[in-house]
Amino acid sequence: MPRTLKGHGAGGTRSVSPHVDSKLGGQLDLTLDPRWSAVVQVVTDQRMDASYKPRLEWANIKYQATPELAVRLGRIALPMFIAAEYRKVGYAYPWVRTPVEVYAGLPFTNSDGVDITWHWNGESVRSNTQAFWGHTDMPLYDGGRLRATGISGLSHTIESGAFTARASILNARLTMTLFPELFDAVRTFGPQGAEIAESLEAQHKRATAASVGLSYDPGKWFLMSEAGYTKVDAFPGRMKSMYVSGGVRHGDFTPYLGFSRVWGKRPAGPTMLDLTGLPPAYAAYGALGNSYLDTMLNAIASQSSITTGLRWDFASNVALKLQYDRVTPRSGSRGTMNNLQPEFRSGQTAQVTSLALDFVF
Repeated sequence: MPRTLKGHGAGGTRSVSPHVDSKLGGQLDLTLDPRWSAVVQVVTDQRMDASYKPRLEWANIKYQATPELAVRLGRIALPMFIAAEYRKVGYAYPWVRTPVEVYAGLPFTNSDGVDITWHWNGESVRSNTQAFWGHTDMPLYDGGRLRATGISGLSHTIESGAFTARASILNARLTMTLFPELFDAVRTFGPQGAEIAESLEAQHKRATAASVGLSYDPGKWFLMSEAGYTKVDAFPGRMKSMYVSGGVRHGDFTPYLGFSRVWGKRPAGPTMLDLTGLPPAYAAYGALGNSYLDTMLNAIASQSSITTGLRWDFASNVALKLQYDRVTPRSGSRGTMNNLQPEFRSGQTAQVTSLALDFVF
């Protein structure tokens, strides 16, 4: 099952799982006076460490300095991708989940800091320019953590009638405490091991992300497309991604189609130990280390998905969605899958059927 940044899902262990798409959230908006307001959003869904511990997704105070200029302080949604402000609200988008190939490329969805937004409108165009600064800290699997410091970026959104476009970019310093025992073992192989560990271990390494998205939704139908790019000067390296999706609304029913793709590329620099001339026992130990390194590097996602689905808005603020995905890992990668079975081969297609009931109240 595609990970979608979750700890567990359907696949090798079980054929059906509620974990990937199940979530519950609540939001409180408070207006103090015409200039001051606050928002708190709490979400519980499965994290990468497989827990369901509720977390503060948003918690910030907003000061409307002028009709055009606003400043927020606290925990704020990162304005990356078109669905940034509602990617945790399944009812707000047509699919069961946002396209994994694009949205999973940025594992953190908020930052603790400040942002400044400037609204400026023309005769038929509304524009928002947003600058943001902050940091974040989140749990990963196997007891690891992801910390991003010095997050800074810029986002610009344009709306004109049924058309919406957003372009965003951010930079940060990234630290991931993953596989420390592996990197410690690699370092025992002297200078070459130290060079590999320095190349792959994300310890205060520069990270860059960019996205651009277009949406046209006149009501009777919709067409959306986004592209993303992430680069970390360590594992997981570079990823380019895109999706295109469209659908037609017939009363309460919305059939839709989509295609998405992610291309992963390993970090520059050495990634495997040279075992030439080593004593047999030491070479065997190094071969085991190379095997673990290869497994880690194969987790850099390269895959494509073809999606078809049907949304049924059968009641006010309630939607039932049925979705079918054909997911194909590419280029030797395991794609966005984990818990691999011995018979897994990159290039084989997995078929995923999802049923979701989304509601807001």
